[in-house]
Amino acid sequence: MTDRRFYEAPADGARRSAPAALRNREPIAEVLAEWLPKTGLVLEVASGTGEHVVHFAGRFPKLDWQPSDINPDALTSIAAWRAASALANVRAPMVVDSATPDWPVAAADVILSLNMVHISPWSAALGLLDGAARILVPDGILILYGPWLSDAIAPAPSNLAFDLDLKRRDPEWGLRRVEDLAAAANERGLELAETRAMPANNLMLRLRRLP
Repeated sequence: MTDRRFYEAPADGARRSAPAALRNREPIAEVLAEWLPKTGLVLEVASGTGEHVVHFAGRFPKLDWQPSDINPDALTSIAAWRAASALANVRAPMVVDSATPDWPVAAADVILSLNMVHISPWSAALGLLDGAARILVPDGILILYGPWLSDAIAPAPSNLAFDLDLKRRDPEWGLRRVEDLAAAANERGLELAETRAMPANNLMLRLRRLP
């Protein structure tokens, strides 16, 4: 499969860094402050470098954070960021492949996935919804962030250009329609509860598992 880490670079030792993560982590955290529960377990799917999870764990210390990825280099980077942060509420990274049902997590209050859906096959997005329906507690939430297309929002030229670039890299990649994801979510007992506009023509989506 095409390497989805094309936007990353070495940082320090085993740690890797994504410039976008440094730019967007605080705007994302501001929305998370509204959406996250006070306590519970947050499973991050496709944690990438690990920069997001340590930032959010420091910002929300009463929550437990479980990072995950499928790439060995990513898992190494996450572990290095975790060690450097010395945060007690960040668990050791684990392998979670969203496209398969074999998730080593029995239950979570929140599933968080940032910038994954557009750089993975649609089957990974559907698997993410399947996993959310399977392990989220009733009224638990799935939070997604990234560039999206929507019938309700005029597409930004930069997003359309990005979509073309992604499809050149891998025909299975590309920006997804919010409406397609919402329809697939409804089939799995999840509802799109809120869509939030974010800087740089991104969106955050909050989906709720129905009781």
